[in-house]
Amino acid sequence: MSAKLTFRSNAAFIAYGAIAAFCCYTCMYAFRKGITAVTFEGMAFAGISYKIWLITAQVLGYALSKRIGVKVVSEIKPGNRALYILIFIGLAELALLGFAVVPAPYNIIFLLLNGLPLGMVYGTVLGFLEGRRQTDALVAGLTASFIFASGFVKTVALLIKQSWGVSEFWLPFVTGLLFVVPLLVSTWLLAKLPPPTIEDQVQRTERKPMNRAERRQFISTFSVGLVTLIISYVLLSAFRDFRDNFAPEILKSVGITDPAIFTQTETTVALIILVLMGALQLVRDNFQAFRLINYVMIGAAVLVGISTWLFQQGMLSPGVWFTLVGLGLYGGYVPCNGLYFERLVASFRYVSTVGFIVTLADYYGYMGSVAVLLYKNFGQPDISFLNFFMYAAYGVSVIYGVLVLVSFQYFQKKYSSTLAEPVQSSSEQIAR
Repeated sequence: MSAKLTFRSNAAFIAYGAIAAFCCYTCMYAFRKGITAVTFEGMAFAGISYKIWLITAQVLGYALSKRIGVKVVSEIKPGNRALYILIFIGLAELALLGFAVVPAPYNIIFLLLNGLPLGMVYGTVLGFLEGRRQTDALVAGLTASFIFASGFVKTVALLIKQSWGVSEFWLPFVTGLLFVVPLLVSTWLLAKLPPPTIEDQVQRTERKPMNRAERRQFISTFSVGLVTLIISYVLLSAFRDFRDNFAPEILKSVGITDPAIFTQTETTVALIILVLMGALQLVRDNFQAFRLINYVMIGAAVLVGISTWLFQQGMLSPGVWFTLVGLGLYGGYVPCNGLYFERLVASFRYVSTVGFIVTLADYYGYMGSVAVLLYKNFGQPDISFLNFFMYAAYGVSVIYGVLVLVSFQYFQKKYSSTLAEPVQSSSEQIAR
């Protein structure tokens, strides 16, 4: 095992870790989202748009990957994380090669195979960052990547197509190839991070791999709050994935076709979320930070609904509306990809791993995304992408906000009742 780095200042450690995580996960998106940049106009299979088949297959693979990852990610030993990341992404790139070589529609299966390993990358990267006093800032950098990367990869893929004349079938594979070297470098940088210190464990609770019994005990301990929160996350994930996968169609319907719009809107959102989530680093009290995170999530739900109403009233331009919806969407989505559970575990002093519960929530979230895709494209094919997106925005704004509030009230009551006797680790509870 290579020697870990040492850092002379807290700021240097945060900058190094956040940049390494940001770059690594941005690279992962190049192996997943190149397919969303093109429309495959005029192509259909069994009367359904070819792209819809592709997106549905990939999201289904991604969802199944999350289910597999509940076990795999939670049990990965720290020293093996970098290797697992490279294996997952390497398999995904091979699937994109199969997609390019095998003729349509038989190549649809390769999009499912592409998503199958990629769903485990996030939880593995998160494992490098959790359980530290600096985790809020580090995870802010990581989560900013999947806001920025989605638009960035679409822009890169479209520029490749326009400049190099790459076909729509080869485009996802070629896009991934461009990011191989940055992926190798950023993964190596992550692997050089030192493990959490004793001070980290005192403030944020020790983090350890979890076996099946320990995972079940964790869910049982926080069942009501987790179930309610995960239902809200399913709604938000489906909404987020629909916006991400069909952004070109949504924006085209309001007259925006410039490829740069994806990078412009998502970079703006990423920077705001980065600052907002990174600021939680200043809050040392874990439950106070958890409380603030819930407030942000509820406020984000309100923003999605209000901005959509203002757009329909003609008071917001399409670009500003799309950006504000993205800000509200990611204001709720980003915390559940690490910071929400990081502060939850630290508040209750529960020895565990955040990667497990994030991956579990993602599994249900992406299954919800598959359900929405099937409903929209097979159950409501006559509704335009724009109108479906706006209807969904109102529904998510209300239902998601209410569910987050209910979940928070549960955790707040449970925290108050356990102040005198903190929750034990899962292994200790099983032993009892």
